[in-house]
Amino acid sequence: MIYSMTGYGKGSISKNKTSAEVEVKSVNSRFFETSLKLPSILFPYDYEIRELIKTKVQRGKLSVIIHFKKDGVENGFISVDVNKLSNHLSLIKKIKKVSGIKEDIKLEHLLSGKEIFTSQDAELRKAEFELVKSALNIALDKLIMMKKKEGSELSKDLAKRIENICDKVSEIEAEFRKSINEYHGKLKQRISELTANVEINEDRLNLELALIADRADITEESVRLRSHLKFFKETLKNEKEPGKKLNFLCQEMNRETNTISSKSISTSIVHSSVLIKEEIEKIREQIQNIE
Repeated sequence: MIYSMTGYGKGSISKNKTSAEVEVKSVNSRFFETSLKLPSILFPYDYEIRELIKTKVQRGKLSVIIHFKKDGVENGFISVDVNKLSNHLSLIKKIKKVSGIKEDIKLEHLLSGKEIFTSQDAELRKAEFELVKSALNIALDKLIMMKKKEGSELSKDLAKRIENICDKVSEIEAEFRKSINEYHGKLKQRISELTANVEINEDRLNLELALIADRADITEESVRLRSHLKFFKETLKNEKEPGKKLNFLCQEMNRETNTISSKSISTSIVHSSVLIKEEIEKIREQIQNIE
């Protein structure tokens, strides 16, 4: 089973007027990178959060945003600045005296002064951090679900392209045997025409033709290419982190295909080799998105 490196997950959970919400986005990257955007209350838990992420994701560039609220307040904690409250109360009394207002000072008059409230960092209780971890796990599980779904589609596409290459290799092998025989016949005919009045050594001629056939023989390359194709399909199904192996196999398949093309004496084989290389290039592009 393969996984895509791109995906998105969101998790939220609340308990006892405390809530945590986590968003995770993942995009392609050669390495594993994590960008964390945390409220200040969670700064001391940066390492622990990163280690939790590593247990579920091994490759890609992750962007993680965490929101934490307690009693409806972002970052979780709020307090009253006593000095500002005293100044605010004195100001209200002064306004009453100057304007001649006799109305009593009520709570809503004080609450309207937002500057008297300040957000303060405090130590997060264990139960509250467990809430954050639960929301993070939910987001990561949803991310992995999307990565798995996209990976399944990628796997189908790659398997189809590998089968296309297998078909082309079969065509090349059949064409090779046919082209060698045709080349022998044409070469013999051409030599006979050029040496019509000259006696030639048939044994020497057959030896030269055999040497040409040997130099054009692509049997070994075809066997190795089929071996790489077989290993590619097995890796798709069985490897836990197949990305790097598949990339290496693409390089080897491309190498064998280049050799087949350069050794060939058939235009048809050269054309088939070009089509195989096109498929390999498309596969190489696709596997850049595999974890």
